[in-house]
Amino acid sequence: MSAPIRRSCLGFFVAVALAGGATALSGAPIPVAPRIANVISELEKTRTIHQAALSPDGQTIAWVADAEVATEIKTAPMADPSRSHRLTAGTGAPCIEQNLAWSPDSKELAFTSDCNPPAGATNQSDIYVATVAASSAPRRLTHLHGGVTSVAFAPDALHIACLYIEGATRPAGALAAMKPPAGVIGVEGLEIQRIASIETASGEVRQITPPTLHVYEYDWAPDSRQIAYTAAPPPGENNWWVAQLYTQPLAGGRPRAILDPEHAPGPLHGLQIAVPRWSPDGRLIALIGGLMSDQGATGGDIYLLSATGGQAKDITPNADKTAAWIDWLSTGQVLVSWVKSGQVEIGTLDPGTGKTGSYQTIPASVGDGRLEQSLSIAANGTVAYIMSSFSQAPEVYAGQLGAPAHPITHYNDTLKPAWGKSESIHWTSDTFPVQGWLLYPVHYDPARKYPLIVSVHGGPSSEVQPRWPDLGYNPIAFSALDYFVLMPNPRGSYGEGEAFTQANRKDFGYGDLRDILAGVDALSAKFPVDQQRIGLTGWSYGGFMTMFAVTQTQRFHAAVAGAGISDWKSYYGENSIDQWMTPFFGASVYDDPAVYAKSSAIDFIRNVKTPTLMVVGDRDGECPAPQSFEFWHGLRAEHVPTQLVVYPDEGHHFESPQHRRDVLARALSWFEQYMPPQS
Repeated sequence: MSAPIRRSCLGFFVAVALAGGATALSGAPIPVAPRIANVISELEKTRTIHQAALSPDGQTIAWVADAEVATEIKTAPMADPSRSHRLTAGTGAPCIEQNLAWSPDSKELAFTSDCNPPAGATNQSDIYVATVAASSAPRRLTHLHGGVTSVAFAPDALHIACLYIEGATRPAGALAAMKPPAGVIGVEGLEIQRIASIETASGEVRQITPPTLHVYEYDWAPDSRQIAYTAAPPPGENNWWVAQLYTQPLAGGRPRAILDPEHAPGPLHGLQIAVPRWSPDGRLIALIGGLMSDQGATGGDIYLLSATGGQAKDITPNADKTAAWIDWLSTGQVLVSWVKSGQVEIGTLDPGTGKTGSYQTIPASVGDGRLEQSLSIAANGTVAYIMSSFSQAPEVYAGQLGAPAHPITHYNDTLKPAWGKSESIHWTSDTFPVQGWLLYPVHYDPARKYPLIVSVHGGPSSEVQPRWPDLGYNPIAFSALDYFVLMPNPRGSYGEGEAFTQANRKDFGYGDLRDILAGVDALSAKFPVDQQRIGLTGWSYGGFMTMFAVTQTQRFHAAVAGAGISDWKSYYGENSIDQWMTPFFGASVYDDPAVYAKSSAIDFIRNVKTPTLMVVGDRDGECPAPQSFEFWHGLRAEHVPTQLVVYPDEGHHFESPQHRRDVLARALSWFEQYMPPQS
């Protein structure tokens, strides 16, 4: 008997695409020119650092980095970070160890490790606790069956909490590959992330949040008796956009909803919330609220509300920047990691007056591995984070707040950029100030003309910051092949205040495209850009912008759309995250189809003349493959040079190294074919 054929909608689309000339990978990568292969080889040299964690007393630092295989944990005294040693629950075999969490007294370090999975299981992580000053092996605390992340000690150290999905088959969130559809959709096979509490003495595990709520983030109350968390009914990957804020006693009892943004009055109404943080006295909870398009890409204003509930107050109502992460200092001030015009600004906020104080501006990307732009802060004012930029490969840095940080690790010291220098540029579009990042061609000669590739970020609620690239689809590689690269932060982005982020609501592809084209004009007036060799690319929302832009203008001479969206009307019913759309479009597609049609590239397909490559994963729940199929089919019908490549078993974020190499190689080759860097 032959194997059964899966006849899902996606399977049908891919089958038709293959029959018509699109490509699904069979395992062999495309042949690439040596100069492209060299660029990809350079990107593979970076050693990734996943997390950095300072002990609360500031005396010890721990971090997680790539080992030769899998990952490893290192600890070191801050007085002499060169004296690092490996901390592991294993016996030498490669394994994944991560999710660092210090005990309040700085003596113990909790972490997760899959070094010792139960018989017959693979990739099962458990929580271990190590006494850092002792030479004894870490103590195994749990024997779990499922996914575990976000480990944190209670302030009294009697419990450790984590986010736990019992029986998990995939990571939580919409970026991972979705399970193939089967059974009763939306009912069967739901994987619900709950908060588990583990007694540090006995290892007893208890799931304390109800199975009717999928939890996204949490924070311990200062007295260790309560937890605050954001949650929504399952499915979790879809309902983050309507999550509420809850508090719940550790000892038991029902969760109490203290903030529902969907029905809240004032500026928070209908927006999203993230990063809840208890004040040191336990009376208040601070959080970030704003228009957000992706879980984990946090941005907005800072709100305060009573820990017992009530109306949330916006304490940064007219900020010209975007709060990305917050935490309370022992002084009662709020430590804030802002996005400001494509850079990071670290500062304080007085919760009573809303007055801000700036520590420093960093033209780089920073984060300690927990959340975007999160910082590891000690009681003595020492701060640690992983930092990288266009010119500096990632390392762990540490220093005093307000003072220059210094590198703690030296994994990537020998790496030098294979691409050109970078520059922050600014221009005006309509009434908006717009910022973007420019990369020069690596062999830049002002006497020559060069092609330009515009790369639009995803989101749209996100931003481009200076960041060292890793293997996979990224625009920086084009600079290494002698292209100018413009990475704009148009309206809808973070970094210029909440009004700027909300400026493309119900207007996708119009105002933001004007911002991008104005940036191309500003760049062309200052630099030797060949107007006949301007290309466009992007992933996710950037993939949509690529598809839409080539229907609106003939300015671009080649395009690559990664995981794009061609028809907002059909997309509404295909994706796994339709809850994100109402805040941006103002209504569901059933209530206002016209606003969705207005921004649907497929309705303008006859305008396209630009050769366009589309790439997508076959299990992408955020931007499903049929969206790329629709656009490819339309371009083929209009006799526009086009190609569609579907990557098997990939979600919105590609995991396979082979696929990450291949997708970049194909994009580089596409632009070299239609916009060669040397004319």
